[in-house]
Amino acid sequence: MVRVMASGVFDILHTGHISYLEQAKALGDELYVVVASDNTVRKNKHEPITPERMRVRIVSALKPVDVAMIGNDSGDMFVILDEIRPDVIVLGFDQKFDENTLSEELKKRGFDIAVKRADQSGEDLEATRAIIKKIRERIDLK
Repeated sequence: MVRVMASGVFDILHTGHISYLEQAKALGDELYVVVASDNTVRKNKHEPITPERMRVRIVSALKPVDVAMIGNDSGDMFVILDEIRPDVIVLGFDQKFDENTLSEELKKRGFDIAVKRADQSGEDLEATRAIIKKIRERIDLK
């Protein structure tokens, strides 16, 4: 049984997210998705539009996802690996992690986890920031 882990904010769900999760699921038997907590989103990106409890509920309802959970606020992203015990971590095509650096850090911490990166799909052009920008532009036109 191969357990795969993916992670992200999933603030405004779009087809790029679906492509990412489908690619992740194709690499194993079980897909665990870590949804960034509101505090993590605030610290690293922006004020979340959708609260974490809603985002995790939406992600858990998606067909490729076996388990969705909210990430921790500890600041140590490796803590959740002890709980999930994945065989593979799949990064989104635009996530700001270097696969080699992450692989080396995992090994240093005693984890034997493969790191893969999802491919970009055409739908990724409709990413969350682009959707928000379009909404703002349309509101300004009125």
